[in-house]
Formats: sequence, C-alpha cells, structure tokens
Amino acid sequence: MSDKRTQYLLDASRMPRHWYNIAADLPRALPPVLHPGTLQPIGPADLAPLFPMALIEQEVSTEREIPIPEPVREVFKLWRPSPLFRAHRLEQALGTPARIYYKYEGVSPAGSHKPNTAVPQAWYNAQAGVKKLTTETGAGQWGSSLAFAGALFGIDVTVFQVRVSYDQKPYRRALMETYGARCIASPSMETQAGRAALALRPDHPGSLGLAISEAVEIAATHEDTKYALGSVLNHVLLHQTIIGQEAMLQLEMAGDDPDVIVGCTGGGSNFAGIAFPFIGQQLRGGKRRRIVAVEPAACPSLTRGRYAYDYGDSAKMTPLTKMHTLGSGFTPPSFHAGGLRYHGMAPLVSHLKELDLLEATAYHQVACFEAGVMFARAEGIVPAPEANHAVKGAIVEALRCKAEGRSEVILFNLCGHGHFDMSAYSAYFAGKLTDQSYDESELALALAGLPSVAA
Repeated sequence: MSDKRTQYLLDASRMPRHWYNIAADLPRALPPVLHPGTLQPIGPADLAPLFPMALIEQEVSTEREIPIPEPVREVFKLWRPSPLFRAHRLEQALGTPARIYYKYEGVSPAGSHKPNTAVPQAWYNAQAGVKKLTTETGAGQWGSSLAFAGALFGIDVTVFQVRVSYDQKPYRRALMETYGARCIASPSMETQAGRAALALRPDHPGSLGLAISEAVEIAATHEDTKYALGSVLNHVLLHQTIIGQEAMLQLEMAGDDPDVIVGCTGGGSNFAGIAFPFIGQQLRGGKRRRIVAVEPAACPSLTRGRYAYDYGDSAKMTPLTKMHTLGSGFTPPSFHAGGLRYHGMAPLVSHLKELDLLEATAYHQVACFEAGVMFARAEGIVPAPEANHAVKGAIVEALRCKAEGRSEVILFNLCGHGHFDMSAYSAYFAGKLTDQSYDESELALALAGLPSVAA
C-alpha cells in the first residue's frame, strides 16, 4: 500500500451544472411547513419578507435538477471542483483493510463548505435588488462565507454570532470584518429577542436558535433587508449537493464505489451535500449504502430529539417545520463545535431518518478531537471541530472493518479546516478540553414546550 495521499481532481469543465433536489425522489413527501401564527400550511407570500422569490421557488420545488446559474459557477471556479483524497496514511495508521476517501471542502476562500450556498444566495438576492442581508452564525464558517459572498455582489451583511463562539473564535470575526460584514455577539441589545434573553440571563452563552431570532427580527422589521440561512432549509441543502455529485465523478476516476458515507450533522447542510446524491441514486434503484450521520453528544437532535413540529428559532418567529428537535428553548452546552450547536435537524434529513434511509450516532468532543489529531498527523490537514465528528465516525467504521475483516469503501466529508480553531486544540493538548453534557431537566422542559400541532 502506498504511503502517499492520492488526490482525485476534476477539470472545471466537469463541475456539475445542476443541483440535485432529493424531493423529486422521496417515496413520501415532506410534511408541510406551518405558519407560526395560524399553524396552517404556508405559501410563497409568507416567506417573501425573508427571501427572494427565486429561493422560495427552490425551497418548494420537486424538480430533480435545478440549474446552477452561470455567474455562480464562475465564482465556484475559485475553488471548485474541490479535491477528493484517498487517505492511505490514515488507513495504515488504523491497520484497516477499508479504503477511506474524503472530500475536502476546506479549500474554499472561507475554509469550509458554506460558500457553496452563500454564493448562490447572495447572487439571487442581488438579482432581486436586495442590498442588505442579515444572518446568524455559530463557529463562524457560515458568517464568513456570507460576508465573502456579500462582498462579491455588493450586499451589506450583518452577522449575529453566537456569544460563546464570538468569544472563542476572534479570528473568524476578523475574517468576517475583512470581507466587510458587521459581526455582533448574540444575544445582543440590538433586538427585542436579544434583550429578552439577556434580561433572563445576563451571561447567556447564546445559541443558533437565538441568533436566528435576532437575524430574522431585523429582516422582518426592515423592508430593505432580507435574511439568509446557512443550513436546515431545503434550498440550502440543495446547493450543497454539488459536493456529492463531484464525489461521484471522482470515485469513478478512482475505480471505487462507497459502501459507507459519513458526515457530521448540526443543521444538516454538509451532510446533505455529500449524502443526498448517493441516497437519490439508491431511491432510483441504485446501490444501497449505509449513510451515517454523526452529531455531538452534547446536542443530539437526531439521537435524542423528538420528531415533531417546532420553531426554527428561540423567539418562535419562524415557520414550524417537522424535524428532529430538542426544543427551540433548548440551549446546548458551550462545546467547541459551534456549527453543530443547533436544537433541530433539517426537515429533509429528519424525514430521511424516519424513512430508515440513514442512521445516526453521537460522540463527545474529546473523542472527536482525539480522532482529528490522529487524522492531522496522518494526512496533514487539521480539521475543524465540526469536521472532527465526521473523522471520528469514519475511524469507527474503519475499525469495524478491521475487526470484521471487511475491505469496505468509506467516504466522508471533511467539511472545513481548523485553522481558526487552534485555541480548541491548545485546550485539548493542555487537558482543559472536557466533555460537556446537557441538562436532562432542561431538555425535558424544552421538549415539553413543543407546540401543539394537530396530526
């Protein structure tokens, strides 16, 4: 076996020209999205204050292929197609007969998969004449990606960053500001939702649900401003499917076909990006594969959450979607994978789990950092804390193959690098990084507060 890392690169001319929409192949349609006031199914007009019509149409589309606009593809050429690597040295370190491949999204300008949707969202908003966008971010990958995209298309971007990540990751904030965005710690005094949270808890660490409330409030109360979301919604997951489509072509180049696909899950976007094209292929009669979603044990929406209608934000301003949720009032512990600290899972990912098309598992952060360090020492790339969860999941699968003597093919999405997260690695090496658990009574209270929706 070679000790070199094998790279599979596609020529830009082979970059996918369409996004893949898994809604076209679902055996059972998604439950409807409900209006937060009436609890009745919403229509396009209900979403118009937040999104341009082109994105609303993508959100509800059941067309299998959605064309990627040429101006968006031109921007994508700055970093796409992204590389696929065969992890020979990791395989050797594990002593596994499995063949491990990873799709590396850390080559984007913002260092993660998030520009795959930030660029089209900014472009569609610019086409609609929008000049201002507001959003939330956890670890900062999404906020920096939208800031980058806003700079490309002349849009002012305001980012509400979850307070604990705002404090932990100052260089992500600096990156957003470099691209021209304004970054505000959430909860803040700039919105009613933020002020209410601080009144109840002055040291509130923030959450993605609360940061969403602040961003949505600004968009909903300012006619010149729209809202952009980095995960969860159908059109966001749609944009990420360029990852899996490229991986299919690259694995053909390698002469391999995955048996197991692994992705980390917070809101579901990078996981959907790598997995949905393969699941869709299976739904159309193709090979059946194991699809493994890996989430943080401290915020386990798929493994501990309830499949129910819930709000996407803490202030209960957003429409209700049916998803695996810990309750919109749930505040996760302050672990380092800030991009995974969300109370709910994307409705499409949740729906696929209910259809038994994927399985979910959860790990604590110390074990994930241990896996990330092993990966870095073998492959040379330092993963983001979020991506460490996928690395951990892939290593578990590779060791299973070793124990069973199976030479399966494992594919995972390395969704971003950890260059802005070195303080977390320093804490790990100093023995100061600890596993954190949520409060069971707080979870029970949050689940008890789920909205009552008729079947």
